[in-house]
Amino acid sequence: MKNLTLPLQGAQMLFVAFGALVLMPLLTGLDTSVALFTAGIGTLLFQFITKRQVPIFLASSFAFIAPIMYGVQTWGIPATMGGLMSAGLMYVILASVVKVRGSGFIKRLLPPVVVGPVIIIIGLGLAPVAVNMALGKTGDGSAVLVEPNAALIISLASLMTTIFVAIFARGLLKLMPILAGILVGYGLSLGYGIVDFTPVTNASWIAMPNFVAPEFNWHAIAFMIPVAIAPAVEHIGDILAISNVTGKDFMKKPGLHRTLAGDGVATMAAAAFGGPPNTTYSEVTGAVTLTKNFDPKIMTWAAVTAIVLAFVGKLGALMQTIPVPVMGGIMCLLFGSIAAVGLNTLIRNQVDLSEARNLSIVGVTLVFGIGGMAFGIGSFSLTGISLCGIVAILMNLILPDVEAAPKITD
Repeated sequence: MKNLTLPLQGAQMLFVAFGALVLMPLLTGLDTSVALFTAGIGTLLFQFITKRQVPIFLASSFAFIAPIMYGVQTWGIPATMGGLMSAGLMYVILASVVKVRGSGFIKRLLPPVVVGPVIIIIGLGLAPVAVNMALGKTGDGSAVLVEPNAALIISLASLMTTIFVAIFARGLLKLMPILAGILVGYGLSLGYGIVDFTPVTNASWIAMPNFVAPEFNWHAIAFMIPVAIAPAVEHIGDILAISNVTGKDFMKKPGLHRTLAGDGVATMAAAAFGGPPNTTYSEVTGAVTLTKNFDPKIMTWAAVTAIVLAFVGKLGALMQTIPVPVMGGIMCLLFGSIAAVGLNTLIRNQVDLSEARNLSIVGVTLVFGIGGMAFGIGSFSLTGISLCGIVAILMNLILPDVEAAPKITD
């Protein structure tokens, strides 16, 4: 009986993560079947590197949505994948440093005053895209895909459902607000007759995912590497969370260096196949908390289920039929939530913005990010999140400590 229970529990964990897992590739133009495949492969690699001790599932990272959208538009998917592989390598390098110097190194290099504003930029940078899609337009607002009044009703229904489920639902349903929002928005879209099932009809039941081989472009690599800052810090928080849930200190065994390396190798593997970078999923950690089943073998079965579903061609085609307003409505909450996480990072760690040093770092990072500042030499340029990350780190290293800096008073 136990042999049957584990696969069913694994499928349940994948179902919890499914909405967020497929939303990310849908927003960035990547293939949902590839995302399923790389989530499964990434989770298995993570388990191998951490000796299958941590009950965690890895899938599409929202922190990379803005960089991937920019990268795909600027250099194409293959070059963007090469940049993401480099970002995964940065995780592995951080893991090596943590093994040699200890986890305190990351806290010194990436304190809250650096990480907070970078996360805020990741969220707010996509606000116009979310609004355009909620109104039935393309992300850049250049074309109308769905009649505005219908689009607004669908997007608001998706948004309100996601909020309602996140706040008022109980049990496993509370862990699936994005999936609930997609289902309600999709149902309304069917009523308005704006769903085109032609791709599903033409798709085979069994099909190979549209894998994309990476190409290495120095511009894309330089742009993507700094983006790894926020997810690396988020990873530490997720490991602390699952440690508290299970009562085991995974920071010590298997060790933060192993979990960081596992995350990095999973991201590199995902990019090698043309999939989105992987990160540990807090939704699944919530499901583990709820079910009280801490057996990492469950995540093995979740990964295997994801890999199998990746080859169901009609499922991948069905994901592509989700209308723009459905995703736009959910994005309004999603990107705002990412920005709120950055703000909470500053508040929770009591970053004193009356200190001239802290105010300078946060203020310059936010204006550079929101205003679209770009630095370039010849054909090489840095902009957006990558520039913000580098500027925040350099200012933190160069400016004198808070104790030595004067306070700003009213």
